Amino acid sequence: MSVDDTENKMAYQVVVNEEEQYSIWPADKEIPLGWRAVGEQGEKESCLAYIKDVWTDMRPLSLRRQMADQVP
Repeated sequence: MSVDDTENKMAYQVVVNEEEQYSIWPADKEIPLGWRAVGEQGEKESCLAYIKDVWTDMRPLSLRRQMADQVP
């Protein structure tokens, strides 16, 4: 079994930081400071598909807020 096959079969969880940027993290590892789980777990491909569906604006939250404040 290749490393890619092993990676794809591992359990992951979707995490998000305070800037609303998404990532995946191994489900059996402690989530790093600054990140929190969003509740979605599964194999790598399903977690990445979830992120693709929900993360529609790639700009960090602070930039979106700054740009919204500049609109007259």
